[in-house]
Amino acid sequence: MRVLVGDPYYSLEEVAAIIGDLAEVEEAAAPWEGDDVVGLLVSPDQPVGAAELDRLPALRIVATCSVGYDNVDTAAAADRDIWVCNVPDYCVEEMADSSLALLLALMRGVVALDRSVREGKWDHAVAGPLRVNRGTRLGVIGFGRIGHALATRALALGFEVCAVDPHLPDDAIAGYGVHPLSLDEALAGCEVFSLHSLLTDETRGMIGVAEIAKMPRGALLVDTARAALVDFDAVLEALDSGQLGGAAFDVLPVEPPSAEAPAPERPTLIVNPHSAWYSPATEHEAYRRPAVSVREALEGRRPTDALVP
Repeated sequence: MRVLVGDPYYSLEEVAAIIGDLAEVEEAAAPWEGDDVVGLLVSPDQPVGAAELDRLPALRIVATCSVGYDNVDTAAAADRDIWVCNVPDYCVEEMADSSLALLLALMRGVVALDRSVREGKWDHAVAGPLRVNRGTRLGVIGFGRIGHALATRALALGFEVCAVDPHLPDDAIAGYGVHPLSLDEALAGCEVFSLHSLLTDETRGMIGVAEIAKMPRGALLVDTARAALVDFDAVLEALDSGQLGGAAFDVLPVEPPSAEAPAPERPTLIVNPHSAWYSPATEHEAYRRPAVSVREALEGRRPTDALVP
């Protein structure tokens, strides 16, 4: 039996030590195939759909080293009794810290002011009106672990926090001192926004032209979750028109950027290289736990981090 490692950032030695004598471990690039492949370790940018699963008839488990799992066709996996595992809670603190840092950088013009100084200017107003935390209404879109952690930080800093999450009852959100709102209510009533929703068919493109138009003029937008939650062209147009006063993204439609798909540039836009999740401790955890899930599945147990079936 073999376990294939599709992401070169996994340590083959550590994966092999975790799997032990249950299977042979080898690095392999897609397309994956083999009648003896029982486990597959992938990264969030490696798609695993029905076609990939059909080439691996003995597969028991697919594990991805990320919170998100939209790269895996979970329905196709469930139909074939294949476990799908992610690492649902490994970078909550890092993601919340990074989201808050990007939000504060936009509100206080930190990046724009730095750029202006390096261009030879010395003007405290070059980034436009700077905002204060206290009393600012923050809309947290998606109130899972990361959204909740961000809300806790923002409340401590004086923000008025609202949350949008159709999967949670209003009283569960309100119990954290946060105002539960519908998406339309949040768009109309909040001044700054941070996206933390899972990427699904329902949330893909959830922030587009119509949604941005409902925001107050000069609103700020942070996305550390998934690029496909937003219409990037709409965001850039809104930055140009001033409908959005600024935006910060840790995720892009094409990663890494290329000559054909360069990183977008605007004076009021901050782009980070998908780094919000990172710390040395979480990097290790992200690649260790999928291997543990594979071992649990090969031992005939339900993996601790199983999503489906």
